[in-house]
Amino acid sequence: MKHKFAVQLYTLREELKTGIRPIFKNIKEMGWAGVQISGLPKDYDPNEIALGLKENNLLAAGMHVSLNRLKNDLKAVLNEANLYGTKDLILPHVAAEFRNCEQYKEIKKLLNQLAKDEPEYRFSYHNHAFEFDIDIEGQDALSYILDPLDDNRILAEIDVFWIKKAGIEPLEYIKRYAKRMPIIHLKDMTDDERQTFAEVGTGVIDFLPIFQWGEVNGIEWYVVEQDICEGPPLRCLETSLRNLTQFAEKISGSTSR
Repeated sequence: MKHKFAVQLYTLREELKTGIRPIFKNIKEMGWAGVQISGLPKDYDPNEIALGLKENNLLAAGMHVSLNRLKNDLKAVLNEANLYGTKDLILPHVAAEFRNCEQYKEIKKLLNQLAKDEPEYRFSYHNHAFEFDIDIEGQDALSYILDPLDDNRILAEIDVFWIKKAGIEPLEYIKRYAKRMPIIHLKDMTDDERQTFAEVGTGVIDFLPIFQWGEVNGIEWYVVEQDICEGPPLRCLETSLRNLTQFAEKISGSTSR
């Protein structure tokens, strides 16, 4: 399992402004296997990202790509994906002005068309909690856009924190996306009235059964994204990785018996 643990670079968006390759070196030395491309400094050089991956033997666990770039800059996006060695392109967020029924229908149509036109890539959608407040033909927006039907090519990148934030148990929710979710997002929730972001394994989310399910249902990357860290982000990631490793060892021990 340890070869499936990756850092979502949005967690380190401020640190990356001081130097991309040194941060990649820190990530590798900490013990992570990959990074998910996002949160890069303005005017970043894709070649520098690729070099940072190569010289630190890190893999790219997909790219988060804005709706604007998917619509208007696809060629450059695909060139970047090729440069980084990933085939996973994920829509990470929908701006407030697009959070309505008609816009979600257009987004679903766009992602399906992209998946049809570019079959060598995989197109996924990353959730927050607001999707559950949008009704589309009797479904919430997340269920609508990820409807696990044969003619829907959009894959899931479920963020378990936001599922928990919506009042739903993550393990039960992800079961509908077996073999349709190559990447999952992990962060924990504090066990207090704030219900805010926490390092994996330090809060209220029960991760062990999520890992057990993921190992038999097609998860290729477990990506840790902590939107806001109360301590230094690298230290928070170190805590998450230590706990992830303990979960992996428990799973390995249970399967070897």
